[in-house]
Amino acid sequence: MKSLTLSFEVHQPHRLREDGVKEDADTLHERYFDNELNKRFFEDVTENCYLPATRRLLEAARDLEEQGERPRVNFSVSSSWIEQAKRYRPELLELLNSFPEDTIEFIGQTHYHSMAAFLEEKEEFRRQLRMHSQIIQEEFGQKPTVMTNTELIYNNSIGRIASEEGFEGVFTEGTQRILGWRSPNHIYTQPDFETEEGTAVLLRNRRLTDDVGYRFSREDWEEYPLTAEKYTSWLSAEDGDVVNLFMDYETFGEHHWKGTGILDFLEELPRKIAGQKDLRFMSASEAVRNHPPVGEFDAFRYNTVSWADREMDETAWLGSRMQKEIFKKLQDTGRKVKRLDEEELTEVWRKLLTSDHLHHIATKKDTDESVHSYFSYFDSPQQGFKVIMEHIRDFDSQVSEKLRK
Repeated sequence: MKSLTLSFEVHQPHRLREDGVKEDADTLHERYFDNELNKRFFEDVTENCYLPATRRLLEAARDLEEQGERPRVNFSVSSSWIEQAKRYRPELLELLNSFPEDTIEFIGQTHYHSMAAFLEEKEEFRRQLRMHSQIIQEEFGQKPTVMTNTELIYNNSIGRIASEEGFEGVFTEGTQRILGWRSPNHIYTQPDFETEEGTAVLLRNRRLTDDVGYRFSREDWEEYPLTAEKYTSWLSAEDGDVVNLFMDYETFGEHHWKGTGILDFLEELPRKIAGQKDLRFMSASEAVRNHPPVGEFDAFRYNTVSWADREMDETAWLGSRMQKEIFKKLQDTGRKVKRLDEEELTEVWRKLLTSDHLHHIATKKDTDESVHSYFSYFDSPQQGFKVIMEHIRDFDSQVSEKLRK
């Protein structure tokens, strides 16, 4: 019997004020971040995706529980999403807490979905992993035992830190440039020169995930329309030990609208899978404990992996001169923030480290360009760079002024 992990990324960033710094704001957060814009985005996605998708999953989970079945799903929920849900739509947290016992497992990640793993000083990355774990414990009563770094960004160093921080496993992209002829449908581990015991590496099956995430509503796709029954047959036909599906939760109702049938697909899929004799749902931690590694996944420093774009590396966030300049400025400012050790300054700096700001100003071409444009609220990468840098420079001046006092 083959195992299946079904994981959802749930995230909303704190968006910056597109019209510039609000100098008369009462707090630093209001000085830089647009609460009205954030609320509007959050409310729209809640109505299109978060509420209907979660209700569909909950209904399926309850029905299957009555039949003696136990579906398992994994949620990677960012702390910035949790913060905004508590502010704008607290019923979403109540819904996630109302699933039958042992249905949902929460996956660890960095605080505010940040780029902290690329900072020269790794203690901040470690601290953010711990902060997110604490928030998950407080909101959902679970301590994550499996993690994913922001946007599935991964290399051996990240894997080593995951191991040292006590995580049993870490998700990343099953890219063929590292796997070669091998299948992503197995558990792997870090090279032994990185960790003595090794943390399990779970690899996303890109093709099967993207069949839902990108191709579901494409009428020119040869497999259109995709039904839960057809998709389940594909899962059954896969080789290996465990198939890992990891997708953006907004796939369901936001990226693919309700009229495409995507919400019906989401509700029906767990029912179809539960009826298969050769497939079984597993949480991420169950997959780690039930399937021993079959080999090493060696992602060295200059071969970093992610789930983004054709390159599947870090260039979606750090590929252009504009992105690198912003990240360097953030890192330099962060050293000053650390010296002051003030809660408000640290919180703002961490929100500025959120990956979305850099993703919005990528200068990719062709289909990758359309993906970045879809998620960005800027007119162009150049305009986005100007806005983001204005906020960072102003914040840096605020920090420097405090240091002079």
